[in-house]
Amino acid sequence: METNFETIVIGGGVIGSGIAYHLSERYKEGILVLDKKFPMNGTSGSTQAWVWVHNKTPSWYAEFSMYSAELYPYLSRKIGDVEYKRTGGLSPFFKEEDREKAQQLADSYQNIGIKIKVLSRDEVLEKEPSINPKVVGATFSTIDGNVNPFRLIDMYMRAAKKNGVQYSTNTKVTAIEKKDGKFIVIADQKTYVCKNLILAGGTWSRELGKMVGIDIPINQLRGQILVTEPLKPFLNYTISGLRQANNGEVLVGYSMEQAGFDRSTTLDVIQETANMAIHYVPSLKKAKVVRAFSGIRAMPEDGFPIIGKVPDVENLYVAATHSGVTLSPLIGTLITELIVDGEASIPIDRYSISRFG
Repeated sequence: METNFETIVIGGGVIGSGIAYHLSERYKEGILVLDKKFPMNGTSGSTQAWVWVHNKTPSWYAEFSMYSAELYPYLSRKIGDVEYKRTGGLSPFFKEEDREKAQQLADSYQNIGIKIKVLSRDEVLEKEPSINPKVVGATFSTIDGNVNPFRLIDMYMRAAKKNGVQYSTNTKVTAIEKKDGKFIVIADQKTYVCKNLILAGGTWSRELGKMVGIDIPINQLRGQILVTEPLKPFLNYTISGLRQANNGEVLVGYSMEQAGFDRSTTLDVIQETANMAIHYVPSLKKAKVVRAFSGIRAMPEDGFPIIGKVPDVENLYVAATHSGVTLSPLIGTLITELIVDGEASIPIDRYSISRFG
């Protein structure tokens, strides 16, 4: 393999591979992706894989997510079938006092073009008859959906490689040095040199940042997910907390635990997750659970993406966030614009790492 590159991306998950693909559209050579294991081995391969916009607050963050969701149909046409489905999203509530909060959310979205409808009980049951009849209402948006994360990353990689991107997997970065305007990256006793360096290591972002003398305030949050046996299609929408995949399996879960890098599943959370599923969709009580798994989210300290140039370190970029599946098309586009054009097509100052001081 070559050792000199124009750009090196550290991290081959949905964010890193998305950046590599979008960058390869603008220039066809000199891009290397380094991944410490193999893409899909980490967070990107252990996710519900929602493309989710509504319910995100404040409204400017929902707007950012909306821009990315709108890129998915075009992305699917370019890289191939990633099983993207814009199902629409339902977020049910079971207490009447939650209706006011739901209406406030809908009102706050009006100015940014995200249409949220606050549904009555009857409207919810008409849209999704399997929902618990004790439901009081729900917020509903047509823009939400889901994707197959394995197909998404695989298609990103195939398209990127077709454009000349090189991948080096099972290659752990151990040191980074800036010298004479170039980055020197040491990985598995090999040395790589590049002009542009993109840190997209997800949950390992903090460790990567230390190698170049910066603090990327990313923490780890574990989420546990249940998977049922394949069932006949019966869920019409992506519901906050569960969705039905193309093969009929129902994926359930939205837990958040501080457990470091421990990807164990635990009985207490699995029981809570199963109870949540039955509360939302009572018929799932009869479904067999075939497996449970957990994934580790890359969660910035303030909950919002960290994207863009690193101040005072020329040609160093960072892309670290949760909701990577939702945001990957937009982040890939924006990082590419920063490198090739020198500026992004939309304001991203609020997502700069500089906000942490």
